[in-house]
Amino acid sequence: MFSTPLIAAPMAGGTTTADLAVAVQGAGAFAFAAGGYKTAEQLRAHIAPLRAAGPDFGVNLFVPRPATGLKSARQTGALEAYRSLLLATASRYGAELPSTLPAPEDPRAQDFWDEKIALLLAEPVPVVSFTFGLAPVRVVEQLHKAGTRVLASVTNVAEALAAAGTGVDGLVVQHANAGGHTAAFLPASAAGYSSGRAGDGTLPQLIAAVGAAVALPLVAAGGVSGAADAKAVLAAGAQAVAIGTALIRTHESGARALHKDALADPAYTRTALTRAFTGKLARALVNDFVNDFADAAPEAYPEVHFLTAPLRAAAAAAADPRALNLWAGSGWKSAQAVPAADVVESFLREL
Repeated sequence: MFSTPLIAAPMAGGTTTADLAVAVQGAGAFAFAAGGYKTAEQLRAHIAPLRAAGPDFGVNLFVPRPATGLKSARQTGALEAYRSLLLATASRYGAELPSTLPAPEDPRAQDFWDEKIALLLAEPVPVVSFTFGLAPVRVVEQLHKAGTRVLASVTNVAEALAAAGTGVDGLVVQHANAGGHTAAFLPASAAGYSSGRAGDGTLPQLIAAVGAAVALPLVAAGGVSGAADAKAVLAAGAQAVAIGTALIRTHESGARALHKDALADPAYTRTALTRAFTGKLARALVNDFVNDFADAAPEAYPEVHFLTAPLRAAAAAAADPRALNLWAGSGWKSAQAVPAADVVESFLREL
């Protein structure tokens, strides 16, 4: 499905810049543009350099929760309770937390889904991948008619089987060791086991299990810190391997300097999955915010994301990483402050 075994994972929120995507593409990796948190117009501008640089690239989109899908966080007051817990920390940074949050049907809460799908149908790209859920079959069919290959992100066999039923062309199989948000969309009970915790086996074991269940090309993702990890998942049956955290410290990355520096700071000794920053499980370096609020955050994405955004921005402005979402996969210590092409070439030499 891909002309290269190495894929640069899309990292939303500014980390995957156009410069980063073009650099990895030029070095021989398959580049994905990160469509999450962008409007359609912002996405169009983001992918324009990739269109100009080469014929094959991808775009990743977040699948929004249905407007009627928020469980009970609003009704039970869980979000307001969490806001109250955050007030003291917000005050310390001079941040004002929002008293109201976007309604579930608000285009911001839907991550501008309709507009971005319309853009990608009107101006097709070679590949579109989806995460946080499954795109409707109708959307997959429309993208196919436009000449686009479609990937779905999954974290276990149950999700892989569900995704295969939508007619996608391949799967991105993400292990819990991945940095940033988990792609999981089925509850653990439906998946048959925990889909977001270490202990569910290794990435090669996950690839082998998914490969035995579905006859689709697989991309392995999560905790790939070096060529040895990549070789192991390719041997287990993956057609390609995705790297993300390995690119965060590169020169072309748009990650904050605080984030890049934290990945190299020996004071950070572990990562953890937490809902504290956005309401959705995501792997980050363990800092004060994770320690203080991991057990209190409700399962309410993107509401918690909107709630904590001013606080995180204020912490960044204060050059204080203690309240930042320092996304990092389990292999974060191997990330290097070098040109992105150097990272790609080092992997490809071994592969």
